[in-house]
Amino acid sequence: MKLFLRDHLVLIAVHMIQLTLVLLVYVLDGFRDWKTGLYAMFLGLFVLAAYLVYKYATHRDYYARLSRPLESLDESVRPAGKAPVPQALGELLQSQYRHYREQLQEEAHRKQEHLTFIHQWVHQMKTPLSVIHLTVQERRDEQAANIREEAERLDRGLETVLYAARLESMEQDMQVEPARLRELAGSVIHEHKRLFIRSGVFPDNRIDEDLTVETDVKWMRFVLSQLLSNAIKYSAGSGEKITFAAVRQGEEIILEIRDRGVGIPASDMKRVFRPFFTGENGRTFRESTGMGLYLVKRICARLQHPVELESEAGQGTTVRIRFQGIEPYTRVRKL
Repeated sequence: MKLFLRDHLVLIAVHMIQLTLVLLVYVLDGFRDWKTGLYAMFLGLFVLAAYLVYKYATHRDYYARLSRPLESLDESVRPAGKAPVPQALGELLQSQYRHYREQLQEEAHRKQEHLTFIHQWVHQMKTPLSVIHLTVQERRDEQAANIREEAERLDRGLETVLYAARLESMEQDMQVEPARLRELAGSVIHEHKRLFIRSGVFPDNRIDEDLTVETDVKWMRFVLSQLLSNAIKYSAGSGEKITFAAVRQGEEIILEIRDRGVGIPASDMKRVFRPFFTGENGRTFRESTGMGLYLVKRICARLQHPVELESEAGQGTTVRIRFQGIEPYTRVRKL
């Protein structure tokens, strides 16, 4: 009703001015029968009121649709009335809706083709990498060590590509189950043992044996792998420890990964979770892609594990992941 009145406010004002001017012309011409004049104005107002009532009755759905927000996209193509303007608007919205749906379907098809290509490409690349690993497995010379290091780097890169491609359809590949934090962290540390040795840093797993959380083990292993790779990379050559610790706070269990490396400058802290942001450290460490922390943030958001990061340049970085109880996993939130 409010939108209807605002839409016709000018019409009402113009009609009132018109009736007043007509009465004023008659008065200036010597007309003095006020009762007749006022009655004429009343008839004019009555006709206006009757028109507004008819207009509102025939356009009520139309104005109601315009007054409230849509709850879904399908609601936008529902009939808005049988009057000419609502019908024309409905036809226009239906045509726009069809075009929109067609474009969405085309985009979804292209995205699926791209995802299929990425999966096939990654798996095809893993075959020659496996051959490379087997070739240098028994060799202990420096050249073989260099080849092995580069192959492991390719493995990690391919894994990142694969998980990034699967991120949008993550809920289809999710299996939430109890997981022992110490075992989960230990498996990730074991996967990076050679990188620890080459980088001259040491793992320190202080997580209690009895701490169990509800999470998707596969995705969380990838998250911890990304965080550990960053910690090793930015602590290389320091001879320091990278510490895994966990504490229980009420119904939460907080996992903490702490390194004592170069840290993150304060000017970069607000942007570290943005995609492709490498910051000042990215100019020093050429392997930085700016995707690691972005993927960590996105995956943990899907799993409903809040992520916190503290860092100080020259002192190191601490990342905390908060694990909730079982109740939040009754549904998976899609961002």
